[in-house]
Amino acid sequence: MTTAVVIGGGPAGLMAAEQLLQAGISVDLYDAMPSLGRKFLLAGIGGLNITHAEDWSSFLSRYPRAPNQLVSALNQFSSVQFVDWVHDLGVETFVGSSGRVFPREMKAAPLLRRWLQRSRELGLRTHVRHRLTAWRLLADGQFALTFATPQGVLQREATCVVMALGGASWAKLGSDGRWLADFEQAGIRCQPLQASNCGFEVAWSTHMMSHAGAPLKNVSINLPWLSNGCRLGEAVLTQHGLEGSLVYALSAAIREHLLMHGQATILLDLCPAQSQEAIAMALAKAPKGKTMSQRLRALGLDAAKIALVHEAVKQSPQTVQVGYAELVKALPVTLLAARPIDEAISCAGGVDFCEITAQFMVQRYPGLFCAGEMLDWDAPTGGYLLTACMATGRQAGMAASEFCTTNQGANDD
Repeated sequence: MTTAVVIGGGPAGLMAAEQLLQAGISVDLYDAMPSLGRKFLLAGIGGLNITHAEDWSSFLSRYPRAPNQLVSALNQFSSVQFVDWVHDLGVETFVGSSGRVFPREMKAAPLLRRWLQRSRELGLRTHVRHRLTAWRLLADGQFALTFATPQGVLQREATCVVMALGGASWAKLGSDGRWLADFEQAGIRCQPLQASNCGFEVAWSTHMMSHAGAPLKNVSINLPWLSNGCRLGEAVLTQHGLEGSLVYALSAAIREHLLMHGQATILLDLCPAQSQEAIAMALAKAPKGKTMSQRLRALGLDAAKIALVHEAVKQSPQTVQVGYAELVKALPVTLLAARPIDEAISCAGGVDFCEITAQFMVQRYPGLFCAGEMLDWDAPTGGYLLTACMATGRQAGMAASEFCTTNQGANDD
């Protein structure tokens, strides 16, 4: 009997299960957590950003060094098709001012609820609190799977298996990366899991730490080692260093520089709308007797930005020789390390795409498919992470359904 198992109840796993179900294949979905889509739900608390409405070439550029398999999956399930899929669930969407696409209700729960309802109507059987502890390919081509459950050890076999086990960020929600050691032991090449869309550590002074939590609005970050490494946005000061959407967007480039050089000095432009000449003139024209903090405040800098200027001078007194205007436009901040992977929004690393066919099947294990964040790709926030998880889940599920159908036909013969 042809049977399909999906392991992992996040977006990639659910999308894979949907493809199998639509092909008329019986599916059991297992997840280690007490309920499905827990990371998906938490990510949507502040407003679920499902995808991005920018032109497609720009969209694809958000995936640095994307392997052919990922590009193909995205081309077959683009941001437009993703939005159409959401509408088919009966969920309305809108495009925000930044081009990000959101459900009208701004929440993940209604979308997940409708998705699960539709999948269960198609016959999906879900099993929560079932943690995969072992798997192997048997001589007859079936997979032997072992699960730890509240009722004890469960053993079962399956014709094909789609694994969507996530990375290693937000481990309390189920993505703990435990699967990596088993895959490597099975001879499947994997890249180390690394924090992505994460904060970075800075050796702040005690005074600087007092500004933890303060937003840095309307700033730009320049990565001087890249010709196109400048972005405008918003960051946040933390006790440990810097985080926020602007930092996340550059996290892959920063992470790579840290790996190569041990530290990464970025340049903050605290007044992107003003030229260095205009700032120097304004500072020079300030009334006598005004402190530098007062002069900087007159430029529109808030307390957090002023503290950053003073921090730069305190850390390297010689920097003041370049002038305060230049510091405001190119303030050096040295990043020492990425924050721990469990704090990251996502992670890079995972199953190397050299191990995966164009159909997302592990080459040395026919019938084993992988999807989602457990694969080695990277992307910034802004809807790109979710879109790729859905696209790879869809591709893996479609290929798994074809594998099951072919396998069933062979058995019937």
